[in-house]
Amino acid sequence: MISLDNVTVAYGGYVLLDGISFHISENDKIGLVGKNGAGKSTIMKLICELQSPTSGHIDKPNHLSIGYLPQIMEHNRGRSVLEEAMTAFSEEQEQEAEIEEITRELGERTDYESESYLELAERLADLNDSLATAHSEPPEVQARRTLLGLGFREDELGRLTETFSQGWNMRIELAKILLRRPDLLLLDEPTNHLDIESIEWLEDYLAARKGSLMLVSHDRKFLDRVTNRTVEVVLGHIQDYKVPYSQYLVLRAERMKQQTAAYANQQKMIEKTEDFIERFRYKATKSNQVQSRIKALEKIERIEIDETDNATLNVKFPPAPRSGDVVYKATGLTVGYPQKVVFRNADIEIKRGEKVALVGRNGEGKTTLMRVVMGELEPISGESRIGHNVSIGYFAQNQEDVLDKSLTVFETIDRIAVGDIRTKVRDLLAQFLFRGEDIDKRVSVLSGGERARLGMAKLMLQNHNLLALDEPTNHMDIKSKDILKQALKEYDGTLLIVSHDRDFLDGLVTKFYEFDSGVVKEHLETVQEFLQKRKIESLQELDRKTAAAAPAPAAKAPARTNEGKKAALSYEQQKELSRQEKKKKDRLKYLEAEIEKQEKRMKEIEEVLSNPPADCDIMELTREYLECKRDLDAKTDEWGSLL
Repeated sequence: MISLDNVTVAYGGYVLLDGISFHISENDKIGLVGKNGAGKSTIMKLICELQSPTSGHIDKPNHLSIGYLPQIMEHNRGRSVLEEAMTAFSEEQEQEAEIEEITRELGERTDYESESYLELAERLADLNDSLATAHSEPPEVQARRTLLGLGFREDELGRLTETFSQGWNMRIELAKILLRRPDLLLLDEPTNHLDIESIEWLEDYLAARKGSLMLVSHDRKFLDRVTNRTVEVVLGHIQDYKVPYSQYLVLRAERMKQQTAAYANQQKMIEKTEDFIERFRYKATKSNQVQSRIKALEKIERIEIDETDNATLNVKFPPAPRSGDVVYKATGLTVGYPQKVVFRNADIEIKRGEKVALVGRNGEGKTTLMRVVMGELEPISGESRIGHNVSIGYFAQNQEDVLDKSLTVFETIDRIAVGDIRTKVRDLLAQFLFRGEDIDKRVSVLSGGERARLGMAKLMLQNHNLLALDEPTNHMDIKSKDILKQALKEYDGTLLIVSHDRDFLDGLVTKFYEFDSGVVKEHLETVQEFLQKRKIESLQELDRKTAAAAPAPAAKAPARTNEGKKAALSYEQQKELSRQEKKKKDRLKYLEAEIEKQEKRMKEIEEVLSNPPADCDIMELTREYLECKRDLDAKTDEWGSLL
């Protein structure tokens, strides 16, 4: 279907991909693996024609449809979540127009046996099959099911896309791609912003889907469930294994062991042969044997051991200056945005040396709290206070927005380095695998993993005693995550971290705050103890009680039986559901306004009671305050139950 033939990609004197060749067949499900910066994303861009090879060529059919989800993307604004997802069906109109054109052309032609006529007929059949599948149920039903499967709640489908984080907008883009049903899916780390519910749904979808898939992921379980072939990119070359990821690891280890043994045996044989030649080269009685062995040595096909990239991070955070005993404290903290209050009345305390995680469903307020800690967002009410002598090193979730894409790797660090560290910039970058020509790369051409490493390198320039890390392992390969975890375990300062990665957090943090439906709960236990107590396997499963259930779709819907029709929501049911959701949304809006009004009045009363004038009726004000509090508690409880 698609062939890469001797493709090379070079940037100046740096060769990223060196003469790679492989073929993607129909129904191949390929896991593209390798270290950050190895060229995985570049291969996807080559296939999509978003980038051209330095040499070599790529062959693919003219009518092949490709759905590409990059690591980093621009998002559309001005539409609701559902409206944006529905734009995926614009291609159906194009397909219908193409069907009309092909039908007209076939009706006019008489070369029924020609190759071009048969190709047109085949294309017409494919288009009709595609539309028949797409029209198996209304587009809105398909869009709703896909969005719910990817973690959106029903009441969120009417919200504007710009009110969601980049991670949630990535889900919208993924939904649009899946709804288009392309012949080839190219997904570059799609699980980075997904919780376990959504990952499982996507696993089911991709496992059942007909068509080709190429996937970049650092999630072993996801690769094993979804792929049937593994292509490794290492030092500019590729190794192709016709098995899923875990089997690839076994086969690769066996292959390297066999190669090493065969190489060692051949080297011994060559050494003995060369020794024989040197010893008897000038003896007439051995001349025939010597010449025979010289010729045999020349004909030997030398065994080579596959190149491996053994470079690893060398991360060690500098000693942390001593801070006060309490590094951060929040009391009665209520935080949110004009559109929504995210969480209320949170009490949080982080002491010196603690390693604390923030966990919970995306959108529940973990990153929002980080913004409050950093002073980027003012709380609605309550107190947020940084402790004495605290220096914060912040790693933002989206390094795309933080790093200046016009700078090189070296310039990024050199511009903020001061004092003696300026003489050690190259050494610092080498610790994060930026060596040689890598340091002259523009940030704009770095992979997601390379940007994550560069962002982490910036944290090393100052001796911070509080590291605030928001999803630091997104885009990082498995080996890099393990090394970063060990460095954080050895760090003698305080750590505040947002992550969904159970393996990364386990053994790293001993205390965490769970964000759930507007409430923040403290847990004084390890992640593993908490998961065992809840009898769940992953932090993302905290979502299960709130995430909407969605059936895993098949790639091609079966014929709809009477039972299937009964199971599907009718148009009237959809309308009723939308009406109920609107009613609920309006009630939430009313409650939020009332809660804000009552809180404002209570604060006014508190100010008067703290210094009452001579003519103040203290008893009456106290009665009004208690009534406001009862009303506030009732409305807050109702607001929480509706979320």
